Amino acid sequence: MQAKETRLQDIIEGTKQYIVPLFQRPYSWTSKEWDILWKDLVELCEAENPRTHFIGSIVNMPTVSVPEGVAKFLLIDGQQRLTTIFILLIILRNRAKENNNEEFADEINNTLLVNPYKKENDYFKLMPTQIDRETYKDFINGKPDKVGNQLTAAHDFFIKKLRQAKFEDKQLKKIITNYLSVVSIVLDADDNPHLVFESLNAKGRPLTQADLIRNYFFMRIHIDRQDEVHNEYWHPLQITLQDNLTEYIRHFLMRGGKVLRQNDVYYSLKEAVSPSNSIDYLKELKKFSVYYQRLVYPEFEPDKDLQKYFRRLNRIEVTTAYPLLLTFYNYYAEKRISGPEFATVLKTLENYLIRRFVCNVPTNQLNKIFPSVYPQLIANHSGNLVEGFKTVLQGRGYPKDNEFHLRFKETKFYGAGDRQAKTKLILETLEESFAHKETVPFDKLTVEHIMPQVLSHWWRNHLGEDWELTQELFLHTIGNLTLTAYNAELSNADFTTKTRIYAESHLEINRYFSALSSWTRAEIERRAEVLAKQAVEIWSYFGQETSDVIDSKEVTGTSPRGLKILGQQFEVSTWRDVLVQTLNTIADLEPERFELIAHSFPRYLSMDKSKLRTARQIQNGYLVEVNLSAENIRRFCYQAMETIELTSEDWEVTLG
Repeated sequence: MQAKETRLQDIIEGTKQYIVPLFQRPYSWTSKEWDILWKDLVELCEAENPRTHFIGSIVNMPTVSVPEGVAKFLLIDGQQRLTTIFILLIILRNRAKENNNEEFADEINNTLLVNPYKKENDYFKLMPTQIDRETYKDFINGKPDKVGNQLTAAHDFFIKKLRQAKFEDKQLKKIITNYLSVVSIVLDADDNPHLVFESLNAKGRPLTQADLIRNYFFMRIHIDRQDEVHNEYWHPLQITLQDNLTEYIRHFLMRGGKVLRQNDVYYSLKEAVSPSNSIDYLKELKKFSVYYQRLVYPEFEPDKDLQKYFRRLNRIEVTTAYPLLLTFYNYYAEKRISGPEFATVLKTLENYLIRRFVCNVPTNQLNKIFPSVYPQLIANHSGNLVEGFKTVLQGRGYPKDNEFHLRFKETKFYGAGDRQAKTKLILETLEESFAHKETVPFDKLTVEHIMPQVLSHWWRNHLGEDWELTQELFLHTIGNLTLTAYNAELSNADFTTKTRIYAESHLEINRYFSALSSWTRAEIERRAEVLAKQAVEIWSYFGQETSDVIDSKEVTGTSPRGLKILGQQFEVSTWRDVLVQTLNTIADLEPERFELIAHSFPRYLSMDKSKLRTARQIQNGYLVEVNLSAENIRRFCYQAMETIELTSEDWEVTLG
């Protein structure tokens, strides 16, 4: 077996052919894998100085061919990524032909896609499995494909992406050939390819970057010391972090402020390690791995206060901040900051993330925000790292009191993904703020909807004529949520029954209901106001300036003049215009996601006019309820944006 690092260009250039064996599955990548690859390519194309980008391993073995034929290799592992690259190159060739750039088209075709001087099957550099073969040949030969398989879907996906791209096709071709890198593993001719494939895929685990890193280290350590170094440094790393090892090494490399993609760990570490420093580097990796283990698995943290804050942060998924926390932990271990100071850092981080979650600030920028913190701390705040940390975060999308207070009352807390876990943590924290001496066992509690998710006749009558509107707008908001161990018993019971059960609760937040005889929209809004004020005190603004709390009903009686949605500007004169234009824009740009909004808000959107009081038709044929107050329209639009995972930055109304 031979293994070497090589550019993708070296794999596919030359007179050769890769044959996907029959025991391999057909091409099966989906938009999930295509999107990851595309985003990596976009980032490389837009980089001023792109670096080599590792895309995995290619395992193949030579097969017997006649003397005048091409050199043929069975493609044992890596067919999915290699086939995808060939599809991209086919599209680039076709686009060059459409633009009358025959020279560029011929360069791609004759050096990367085919063996131009060979005939029949030898003409093709890649031969997929029989199921995909004819479709692939049609692509190579420039014939339109009519078979709706995954190859066709991949082809359509990348055509759409390239139409939107802001870089030149020649730049993409250069990135693919010169900057994409693989580990090429060539098996011996007498190896059994079927057994090798089974071995590679027995656990569904490809060769990891941690595997490559281990081999790289020990190639640079004298053979006489390899057992000793392995047992003392590398083996403890594997035992401590197991499947998290590659991600730990990435976070370790990022702790000084570097931004590093997941596939670039191996090459980044290679730049830092040499034969002269390899053992010292392993020592440092082992030291920081202890800190990392405590961050990821708080039960290993000996300090109970820090353990508590680690647990809380892990519940709101703070992995993007791990590189920064590694640095702070090292400062704590070296006594450059005290235990209480480190705890303040952790509380500040939680405060920052909770406020952003409540205000629906995009999370996709966190992987760029946190790496930038450390360099700025060292440059401007090295004298007081803890206060400097607050100052830096304050300027990185940290919501002020007015927005936090408003959104805390109106945001749909309960929902899919990690929203339930974050909502439960927030409710627990509200309860803990009463500072009872007896500890509440929160692990046995679940989130309870006071106005239930399925409304009985009692609830419909109780809520009044607008019960559907009330449920859709207020069901998942904080005013309608609490904690209980009796979720099954409560279910959709009437409010009188629920108050009796809440009265037996040991939770302070449930004593609120003891004096109430009804639970309608007005009561939900009043409780939301109480909890919002409590939240502003718990996660208090840590910057130098605060702003006054604003009333969520301030839009009543106002006249909108402009609407900005998903980067587009529109003129509007009424709140009904805001509603219709918002829905038309979403329907145009995100038609599939629009269906999700319609499913979530059937009282606001319907194809049946009889289900609405006053309806207006929008462009996609749906009818929308327009007999709504300005406040209801604003709430609905905001929650509709949340439903499709868009944020407050994507929707903004300018008032006259």
